[in-house]
Amino acid sequence: MADHTPEPTPETTTTPTPAPVTLTDRLRRLTHFILNPIGLLLHRWGVHPDHVTIAGTVLVFAAALLIGAGELRGGALLLLLALPFDAIDGAIARAMNRTGKFGALLDSTLDRYADAVIFAGLGYYFAVQVRLELLVLAFAALMGAYGVSYVRARAEGLGVDVKIGLFSRVERIVIILLMLVLPDLLPIGVTILAIGTNLTAFQRLVYVYRVLKQREGEPDGVRPTSH
Repeated sequence: MADHTPEPTPETTTTPTPAPVTLTDRLRRLTHFILNPIGLLLHRWGVHPDHVTIAGTVLVFAAALLIGAGELRGGALLLLLALPFDAIDGAIARAMNRTGKFGALLDSTLDRYADAVIFAGLGYYFAVQVRLELLVLAFAALMGAYGVSYVRARAEGLGVDVKIGLFSRVERIVIILLMLVLPDLLPIGVTILAIGTNLTAFQRLVYVYRVLKQREGEPDGVRPTSH
């Protein structure tokens, strides 16, 4: 008797693409043994995570003012001081077993403002120096940074966790710090950011497209045939 078992369909053979891990996730795993006790201590002292988030953003705004005024290394120092705030607020939230969603929304929203004000400070500095080509690149980098964040946020609304690309927020901050400390690197740094952020946004779009196609049982480039 002939075997009439149907051939496996793309739906049954397709496996979801494993979600990559960002540098931010790796850093959190490496530093959790430091951050968690700090978060617990601050929680016991009555510090609220939202207040830490806001304080970190205030430091970034102050750094942007220094950058715009040409005090690049001073701006880098304030940015460096602001970095731990972005992790400590989460540690406090874990210590208090926070279940509300507003903290995550506030953190993400203020991160976008922080991105904007950093590039605004750089753009103003480039305009004062009459380096209009660098001003354009700074705007391009800002657009790319927003694209990277938006694709991830919109994909999460579709149930896709997007953690790919070399230019997530931590990588961007590292490059910004390097070029502020070493101003000779400003042209190459802002060029790398302008190209890298937009490529990462496109890379994330492609990733989400492929994951959604897999979930729909329609592998990339393959259309179901009618019988």
